[in-house]
Amino acid sequence: MPEAYPLGYVEGLNDARTLLADFFSYLPGSGAFFSSCPSLPYWAMAGKQTKVPRVAVGTRRRRTLAHVSSGLAATELQSAAPPNDVADLHRVIENDGGKILAIYREPYGGRWLLLAALPIALVEPTPFQRNLSDTHVRRLEIVIGKIGRFLDPIIAVRAPTSEQVAKYWTPNGNHRLSAMKTLGAKSIVAIMVAEPAAAYQILAMNTEKAHNLREKSLEVIRMYKELERLDDATEETYALEFEDPAFITLGLCYEARPRFSGGAYHPLLKRVEEFLKKPMSVALTLRLERANSLLALDDKIVAQVEALKAKGLTSPYLKSFVVARVNPIRFRPKDAAPLSFDEALDRMTTATAKFNPEKIKVEDVARSGGVADEAV
Repeated sequence: MPEAYPLGYVEGLNDARTLLADFFSYLPGSGAFFSSCPSLPYWAMAGKQTKVPRVAVGTRRRRTLAHVSSGLAATELQSAAPPNDVADLHRVIENDGGKILAIYREPYGGRWLLLAALPIALVEPTPFQRNLSDTHVRRLEIVIGKIGRFLDPIIAVRAPTSEQVAKYWTPNGNHRLSAMKTLGAKSIVAIMVAEPAAAYQILAMNTEKAHNLREKSLEVIRMYKELERLDDATEETYALEFEDPAFITLGLCYEARPRFSGGAYHPLLKRVEEFLKKPMSVALTLRLERANSLLALDDKIVAQVEALKAKGLTSPYLKSFVVARVNPIRFRPKDAAPLSFDEALDRMTTATAKFNPEKIKVEDVARSGGVADEAV
């Protein structure tokens, strides 16, 4: 669910969003809206010959609207009685000191939701969520405090019964929750999802601030460990939630080494990783072995990077340069059989040992690109 704050709300640099103020304004006293954008392109103006604008080769065309309507009409969102699990959640929330403001079905899939005011002390982020951005929280505190309104409900689910303090988890709303707690709010408005599994769809649901590779990977491995305790499902079962099998291995690497340069290895891992068809309790052991192999390779790569620096070469792309040079997939024929993770790491380890920094010239590094060593 996207954030929606009035004028003055400041997004992070990665949160590209179009402000409504750029399109519509309200003229006080007139009862009318007007647009600051040009009303029509030149080819649609009266008296002009209609022309079809040319689309440059390679330009992505705008997706067309669906020709068939789907979902529910506005009058259908409350047209039926809620099922038993929703009614049960209603009673639980009010027994916890909350208040149900509305019960309805969301318009696309028709699934039931509850708009509820929850005691803020009973709400916590999911335990496998990324760390807070202090800057983002501070901005929210300033804006909410200045306008004196909280307009964007968080998403929440009922926490597992094993929880002692927090009775509700939010997979999408941690920054807003933290800001409201700092401001001293007693309650917070949440859109309650009856299905607890929604808490594990965190990467798809969390739109507060764009994830970088480290954040994605850490969220996935935290979620992985939580799910591994709950059941014996395979990694494939949670392919939607995990999004990319490489995030699992990288997450373990980041846990062991917070400043690990995962961005240098991610393109390779995307080619050789796949979701394991084993129970996650077994697969986690294999993932730990893969993470340790990758960290051992990284130690050898770092040694070669230091040798290049000692030679006088300076570039934020030195690690990506070395990784690219020893990448066994770089010039592999397209029709060749794909390499497994172990095969790729073995070949990279051998190639790294043979890498000779003395043969590398300044222009070799200058021609290379990749992920800067710090930007991971």
